[in-house]
Amino acid sequence: VQLQASGGGLVQAGGSLRLSCVASGRTFRDWDMGWFRQAPGKEREFVACMRYSGGATIYANSVKGRFTISRDIAKNTVYLQMNSLNPDDTAEYYCATTPRMAYSALAQPASYKYWGQGTQVTVSS
Repeated sequence: VQLQASGGGLVQAGGSLRLSCVASGRTFRDWDMGWFRQAPGKEREFVACMRYSGGATIYANSVKGRFTISRDIAKNTVYLQMNSLNPDDTAEYYCATTPRMAYSALAQPASYKYWGQGTQVTVSS
């Protein structure tokens, strides 16, 4: 399984970006998908995830109401729409996937088996 993340860039505060993560090697129809981010000097933190069924999503409190995770099964792609960005959102963003896991583990980076390379998001004030 390989994941390719893209869509990062430099944006002013209040702006929007949409990240994409294309999976190859298998379909992730039955796998859980997550987005994480890591700022310099900080630990990798959970951003959002979507349950394998596509019906349940979870968001970190810091992005709730501003970010939306979605997927296109036909394109084997997961998206992260990010609105109302602020400088605190500046980080390297990673997508990850794993076979369906316990609901309680969805926000834990260690629960994900496959990771894409990061895509940098920089928000200027």
